[in-house]
Amino acid sequence: MHNYHIRLRAVQEKYMRILVTGGAGFIGSHLCESLIQKQHDVFVLDDLSTGRFENIEHLKEITCVIDSTLNQDVVRDLVKEVDVVYHLAATVGVQLVVNQPIRTIVNNIRGTETILEETCRYRRRLLITSTSEVYGKGARAVFHEDDDRVIGATHLHRWCYAASKEIDEFLALAYWREKRHPVVLVRLFNTVGPRQTGRYGMVIPTFARQALLGEDLTVYGDGKQTRCFAAVQDVVPAMVKLMESESICGEVFNIGNNEAVSMEDLAQRIIERTGSSSSIRYVPYDQAYGPGYEDMRHREPCLNKIHAAIGYRPAVSLDEILDAVIADTRRRLHQDV
Repeated sequence: MHNYHIRLRAVQEKYMRILVTGGAGFIGSHLCESLIQKQHDVFVLDDLSTGRFENIEHLKEITCVIDSTLNQDVVRDLVKEVDVVYHLAATVGVQLVVNQPIRTIVNNIRGTETILEETCRYRRRLLITSTSEVYGKGARAVFHEDDDRVIGATHLHRWCYAASKEIDEFLALAYWREKRHPVVLVRLFNTVGPRQTGRYGMVIPTFARQALLGEDLTVYGDGKQTRCFAAVQDVVPAMVKLMESESICGEVFNIGNNEAVSMEDLAQRIIERTGSSSSIRYVPYDQAYGPGYEDMRHREPCLNKIHAAIGYRPAVSLDEILDAVIADTRRRLHQDV
C-alpha cells in the first residue's frame, strides 16, 4: 500500500500526544472526539478498509495517516512521536469474518504484534480492544474476565475472529509478564451508536435501515438469542479512564451493559420506534452465513471488576441507544437521496 498522509491541521503541543489505530472507525472516531475535547494531540492510523474518513473529517485538529498496522515502519514512526496508544484497528463484523478469514486472522494477530513490539520498544502505555467473542460458546449466564473459554472447531471460520483476539490477549499479557510493558485490555460487548453501519452485519443499524425503508427486518435463527448493547457514549469514557489510571496494567476488563434483549424483541422495538410498517422475517443461520454457523444464545458481561477499578456504570438505556441510531440512520438515508 502506498503511504500518504492527510494533515488536517497543524498540530500544536497540548496535554498528551496520543495515537489511535482504527481511529476512523465507529468507536475510534468517538474516542478521537473525546481525546480532543480533553485537549490532547491526536494521531490516527487507519487503512480505511472498514473505517470511513467522513467519521473524522470534522475533527480538524487531528493528524491522519492512511496506512495499515501491518506496516511496521509507519507504526514505529508514529509510536515514537506519541505518549500513549489506543489500538482499536481490527477486522470486525460477522459477515466480513465469515467471508474473509485470512484477512481477519492476519490483520488482527500481526497488527497487534506490530503494535506491541513498537510500543514496548519506546515504552508507551497501550490499551488494546478485545471482544466478548473470546467467551465463545461458554454456558454462563454472565461472563467474568477469568472464565474458561470454549470455541468451535477450526474448520468453522466463524470462530477465527474470537481465536485471533484470544491470541492478541495472550500476547499482550505475555508482554506485561515478561517485559513489564504497560498494557491494559478491554473486552467490548456489542458497542453501538451513531456512525455505526450495518455494512458488515452490525444488527442495530441494519434493523434501523430496514425499518426506515419499509423492508422486512431479518432476524437470524429463532430470534430468542439475547445480547446486551452498550452505548459508545458509555464505552469511550471508560476506556479513557482506564488509560488515565496508570496503576492499572496487565489486566483485562469487560465493558458493556447488563440490559439484555432478544433479537426478535429488538426488531419489534425498532419497528415501533420508527413507526414502520415493516414485518420480521426469520432467516436460518445456514442461509445467512453458510453451513455450520454457530451462535451464542446469551452474552452478558459481569461489570464488577471495571466498577471496582474506575466506578464504571453504564448510563445510556437501550431505548436511548435505539433512538440515537435511528436518527443517525435517517440522516444518512436523507443524504443518499
